[in-house]
Amino acid sequence: MFKNNLLYRRVTLLVVFSIILLCAGQAFSQSIDRIELGRAKDMLKNIKNEIKNGYYDPSFHGMDLDARFKAAEEKMDKAGSVDQAFAIIAQAVLDLNDSHTTFFPPSRSISVEYGWRMRMIGDKCFVTAVKPKSDAEKMGLKPGDQILSLESFKPDRSVLWKMSYFYNALSPRTALRLKVLSPGEQSPRDLTIPSKVKKASAFVSLDELIWSLDHDEGDGDEHRFMSVGDTVIWKMPSFVLNPGDIDSIMDSRIKSKQNLILDLRGNGGGYVKSLEELAGYFVTEDTKIADLKGRKEMKPMMAQAQKKGFSGKVVVLIDSDSGSAAEIFARFIQLENRGTVLGDVSAGAVMQSRIIPMKMGVDTIVPFGMSLTEADVIMKDGKSIEHIGVMPQTVIIPTGDDLAQQRDPVISAALKLLGQDVASDQTGKMFPYKWDDN
Repeated sequence: MFKNNLLYRRVTLLVVFSIILLCAGQAFSQSIDRIELGRAKDMLKNIKNEIKNGYYDPSFHGMDLDARFKAAEEKMDKAGSVDQAFAIIAQAVLDLNDSHTTFFPPSRSISVEYGWRMRMIGDKCFVTAVKPKSDAEKMGLKPGDQILSLESFKPDRSVLWKMSYFYNALSPRTALRLKVLSPGEQSPRDLTIPSKVKKASAFVSLDELIWSLDHDEGDGDEHRFMSVGDTVIWKMPSFVLNPGDIDSIMDSRIKSKQNLILDLRGNGGGYVKSLEELAGYFVTEDTKIADLKGRKEMKPMMAQAQKKGFSGKVVVLIDSDSGSAAEIFARFIQLENRGTVLGDVSAGAVMQSRIIPMKMGVDTIVPFGMSLTEADVIMKDGKSIEHIGVMPQTVIIPTGDDLAQQRDPVISAALKLLGQDVASDQTGKMFPYKWDDN
């Protein structure tokens, strides 16, 4: 997989990497010896060469790439662990301030499962799911709890995905320290929640590594559907599917209905071709979605009108974890006046990238790699939504109490817009979070 160009924000991945020396939680980090240091420096060199030769902006946004990576190499000589060395590489890449250019470190002999999920909702961070029978549940963590701090750092929209990346990909923890405030309570409480440690027998491929980072604890790939009268709700987790699958879904699930609610909340994006295929069902003639701005001339993204398109009413739902292809589709629907977008402002992580697998070693092969941005995406209005996101026509922000009581006011508002009156406590039970059975 991951053969097509990607518009994919890895939102499941965690504080600016300079905090690596400050975190109190115990990490699964091995000390770094001369051989490991040499490997890390080789990784840094390979990553730099890929950026230098292929990054969409040859000026690197004004950053002196050579100087930045030379400084990173010098920092490595002071690294006390493999984790710190990987964090130095990751920070050098993140300095580009690009949502889709990311370092993927080698896999580990262990992985961790934290047993809970979080998300920015409006300007606050909330627990959105807690795994049954997990340590998190046993310690009283619940959906709707507001996270005031994580390892003493306050999460916000600009750093939450970096925090996820840090604690999942770069430096997994035996436990995480939280300060949380439950709905209706006046005083926050401090929790230290242990993680579930799982051992791996060998290095995995880069594809498997990326897959595990994207889908580590559940609710990943299942497309779910719910019919309410003449309306069908499509809970679409990502655009990582074949265009033919979209054709099948539109034919078997959607075309017989008068209205469609496309729920792209939590959808991090996926394949360009799948985005183009889906968009083609909502236009009557071939329509440009966006231009691509890179080092070389590139064909624009196009929605090719489908003979059996969908002519009914469309409502698209987005939130802070809607990224890349999901954002582009939502903005496309707005610009074509084809439907209404409801929910929260999207991630603002909209670039086109490709996965670059790399490896090192002779007897033991160590896979690593990166995602490299090849183009900025310029919508039909001449604007990029990178770092900005899509603003819904109607902003609807669930509260912590909504999460705690399993209410979904966003789907409820979408149904009301389409003439269906369904209470939010009913819509909140339509698509329960599904955890992996492991």
